[in-house]
Amino acid sequence: MAMSNVNSMAIVDQQRSGRARGAAGGRGALRDLRFALAPALGAVGASWWLLGLPASYPLIGIVGYGFLAALILRTVPADLPGSGLGPANRVTLGRAVVAIPVFALSVQPGALGVTGQWWVIALATVVLALDGLDGRVARRTGSQTPFGARFDMELDAALIMALSVLVWRSGRVGPWVLLIGLMRYAFVAASWVWPALGAELPPSLRRKVVCVIQGVVLLVALGPIIPGWMAVAVTAAGLAALGYSFAVDVRWALRN
Repeated sequence: MAMSNVNSMAIVDQQRSGRARGAAGGRGALRDLRFALAPALGAVGASWWLLGLPASYPLIGIVGYGFLAALILRTVPADLPGSGLGPANRVTLGRAVVAIPVFALSVQPGALGVTGQWWVIALATVVLALDGLDGRVARRTGSQTPFGARFDMELDAALIMALSVLVWRSGRVGPWVLLIGLMRYAFVAASWVWPALGAELPPSLRRKVVCVIQGVVLLVALGPIIPGWMAVAVTAAGLAALGYSFAVDVRWALRN
C-alpha cells in the first residue's frame, strides 16, 4: 500500500513537472513572438507605404502573423534546448518576419505592379538566402530538434506557395504554376489516405537542391524584365524537377 502511494505521488510529480516545463516553454516562445511582432509590423508597414496598398493590407499582414504565432504556440515542445524558441528557431522566425509581407501580398486583391514584383523578389531573396543558416546555428549550438526542422520546412513550403500564386496572378504563366506550391501539400494529404507516405524520409541532397530551384525559378518568372516565354520555360522546368523529386520520395516510401 505504501509502495502504491509512493508510485502515485511520483506519477503526479512527473505530470506536474511536465506541465511546468510546457508552461515555461510556451512563455519563452511567447516572449520571442512578442519581440518579433514589431519587426513584422514594420515589414508590413514598409510594404504598405512603398506600394501604396489599401488599408486592408496591414490587416492581412497582422492576421498572418497572428496565425503564425498561434501555430508556433500550439506546436512548440516543452523541452526545447535553451531559452524561448532557441537561437536556431529565432533565425527561422526572423526569416518568417521578412516573408510575412509576401504572404500578405499573395492574398491581397489587385495587381502587384512592377514595383511590387521587384519588392517581392527582394524580400523573398533575403528569406531564401538565409535558408540553411538556422540549420548551421542549430548544429553549432547543439539545438537541433524535430520542431526546428519542421518550422523551417513549413516556412519554405509556404513561401513557395505564395510565390506560385504571385507568378500566376502576374498573368505570365498559366494556373498550372500553382502545382509547384501545391505539390507538397498534396503529398501530405495523400499520406492521410496512404499512411506509408507519412514515413520519415531519409535526408536527401536532391530534395534540398530541388527546393532551392523552385524558389529561384519562381523569382525569375516574377521578374518584370523576363520575357513571358522564358517565365513559362523556367517554371515548367522547375515543376518537372519537383515532380521527379516527389516521385522518387513516393517510390521510396511505398517500398519501405
